[in-house]
Amino acid sequence: MFDQFVGTKPVEERHRFDVAALEAWMRGHVEGYGGALQAEQFKGGQSNPTYRLSAGGRNYVLRKKPPGRLLPSAHAVDREFKVIRALHGAGFPVARPYALCEDEGVIGTAFYVMDCVEGRVIWDQSLPGMSKAGRRAIWGELNRVMAQLHSIDYKAVGLEDFGKAGSYLSARSAAGPSSTWLRRPRPSRPWTG
Repeated sequence: MFDQFVGTKPVEERHRFDVAALEAWMRGHVEGYGGALQAEQFKGGQSNPTYRLSAGGRNYVLRKKPPGRLLPSAHAVDREFKVIRALHGAGFPVARPYALCEDEGVIGTAFYVMDCVEGRVIWDQSLPGMSKAGRRAIWGELNRVMAQLHSIDYKAVGLEDFGKAGSYLSARSAAGPSSTWLRRPRPSRPWTG
């Protein structure tokens, strides 16, 4: 059902970039980098084009802004990189970030490079075909990781200027649609017993 989103494909024409320029940049900015660089594009619906880079027996991931004119706050790969770097430094299970490049002269737009971590992508949260114990293990691990994420002091890891502090949900959102329904004026009706 989701096979069209799994794996990699040749880089689409509209997302091509100068691989030699990227390779030169990586030699100076990615620790341990070596070898001839090859690039493939991940399939799927990422809002920022995402690539698997291979060189010297190692795999990396590159995420970049899409080409063309964008809103200033859209596709903020710099913010993604900042969060990943902060979480990685705090011991959170996220891919190792290497470097952010904001020089559009390298490949045409801002990008960052991180380790490629192999794993399983779960597209259907109902986990069809899995045993009850398998689903319980996956949801248990998800809960553990979310608890770990929420235990990180965002100020201590350098994310104090990342956004507004406070509740993610407004009071109205948290109350849900039932609160709106309960506040709505109702016509009075005679008791019909």
